[in-house]
Amino acid sequence: MSVRIDITGLRPERIAVVPSPLAELGMALHALSEPGHHPGLQGWATGVTARLDSHLADRMCEADFLWRTTFSDLFMPFAGVPGRSTLPGATLDEDLDLLDKLADEQFVDAALEFTCALPYSTAGVSALDDAEVRRRALDLAAARGPQQLRFSERLLADPPRIRSWLRQFARDCDEAFFAEIWARVRHQLAADARHKTDLLRHKGLAEALSAVSPALTLDEDAARITVDKLGDGRSATADGGLLLVPTSLGRPHLMVLHRHGWQPVLHYPVGSPEPAAPPSVGQLTMRMTALSHPVRMRLCRYLARSEYTTGELAQVHGMTAPEISRHLAVLKKAGLITTRRRGRYVLHQLDVTVVARLGSDFLEGILR
Repeated sequence: MSVRIDITGLRPERIAVVPSPLAELGMALHALSEPGHHPGLQGWATGVTARLDSHLADRMCEADFLWRTTFSDLFMPFAGVPGRSTLPGATLDEDLDLLDKLADEQFVDAALEFTCALPYSTAGVSALDDAEVRRRALDLAAARGPQQLRFSERLLADPPRIRSWLRQFARDCDEAFFAEIWARVRHQLAADARHKTDLLRHKGLAEALSAVSPALTLDEDAARITVDKLGDGRSATADGGLLLVPTSLGRPHLMVLHRHGWQPVLHYPVGSPEPAAPPSVGQLTMRMTALSHPVRMRLCRYLARSEYTTGELAQVHGMTAPEISRHLAVLKKAGLITTRRRGRYVLHQLDVTVVARLGSDFLEGILR
């Protein structure tokens, strides 16, 4: 299982390492929504959450599916600009201006990525154009709660309105907390970008990718980058470029934007690894047995990022609901997942703090 990027014909000058303020804001929102993914940031997340204006906090909950699971490609609009060679902006406003260069179909489909199960690596029908896709998107949004359903309805009815909403929301986040953290991390990101650029120029792409992550490999004969992830996907630079975007807030996530028709992006963490707690010996055997099945490993990849219903997991994995339920029961008996009811929906999620005690290698593997 891996994500593969075909780089046939890619010229060295079309490879760029550039920080993005908007991408870093997306990662900050993710860390605030899922502090369990980022133990080293829990103190910061607690402090930010405690001083948030209640209106801004409500808006965060309203659209958290844009960043809670991982974060939406809308936080990297530069990758979707026609020509597939646009670089991130130097400022948050410049990055936000690039949102206006996306077509309505691009904007809506990227926003619905985690609630609509649209094709990602291949061309597909837009939710704006197909009534059945639209209905499914709203049904799946309903499973996330009434706020997400209302937001999705507004998104489908009036994309320009949501563009304006997102722009204002980003600016309000900048004023409330992001400007402070961006001022602190942008120098580290710029220094890392310079270092990786020097490696590209003097030692080549293979050396630069190795410095980014051991999960990245380059097959020069096949002109292909392979990203070792618990997921399948493919992309190609074609006549465009390849972007490497560093993040100070992203560990352990190594993300690959491989949306069909968009410029491929490797979004990678910089800085020291966060410490991992030792595993719990008493439950180690039961938990490792539960995690040894490939289907349950794939389920953990989804459940580590967000809550899902049994029906959603069955649809994504091409299995029946009873089959998914049996695997969920094994994970629950081992104390690896939590469940809660929201109306008529039962939502499941991986307890990442428990998994972390089994070892950072497994956790980083499923969150990569």
